[in-house]
Amino acid sequence: MPKKLIKRFMPSSQSIKDNKHLKVFGNLLHNPHLWHMNRHSVAKAFAVGLFFAFIPVPFQMVLAAGTAILVHSNLPLSIALVWITNPFTMPVIFYACYIVGSWLIGETTQEFNFEASWQWVVDSLSTIGPAFLLGCGVLAVTFAILGYFIIQGLWRYSVIKAWKKRVRR
Repeated sequence: MPKKLIKRFMPSSQSIKDNKHLKVFGNLLHNPHLWHMNRHSVAKAFAVGLFFAFIPVPFQMVLAAGTAILVHSNLPLSIALVWITNPFTMPVIFYACYIVGSWLIGETTQEFNFEASWQWVVDSLSTIGPAFLLGCGVLAVTFAILGYFIIQGLWRYSVIKAWKKRVRR
C-alpha cells in the first residue's frame, strides 16, 4: 500500500515542528489533520509539493508548508516533495523548464553559461528569464495535477487490490 511506503520516507512531525524556518506557523502546526495519511491528504500533498518544487524561489519549504496548512494536506509530505529540486537535480529540472518555456513562446533556445552570482541572475532575467519562468509555471501546474491524480489512482488501486485479497481469503 502507498501509505506504508510513504511513511517510511516521511520526516517526523517533531522534526518539522522544530524546523527554524517553519516556526512562523506557530500553533498551526499542531493541527492533527496535517499529519493524517489518507488518500486525499496525500494526493493534495503531492500536488502542493510538486508545484513548489518547480517554482524557483528561496524558501520553497515555507511556501509549501503554508499552502499545506491552507488546503489541509499532509504537511511532512508536502515539505519533503519540495526537495525533488535539490542541488543535484535542480540544473536538469530548471533547464527542462527553460526548454519548455522557449517552446511555448516560440523562441529558439539560447546558449548560456551558468554563473553562481546574483549579477548573472539579474542579467539573465531579461534574456532567458521569460521562457524560464513560463516553463516553471507550466511544469509546476502540470506535475501538480499529474501527481494528484496519479496518487489518487494508485491509492484506490491498492485499496481495491486489498479488498479482493480479503475476499479470496
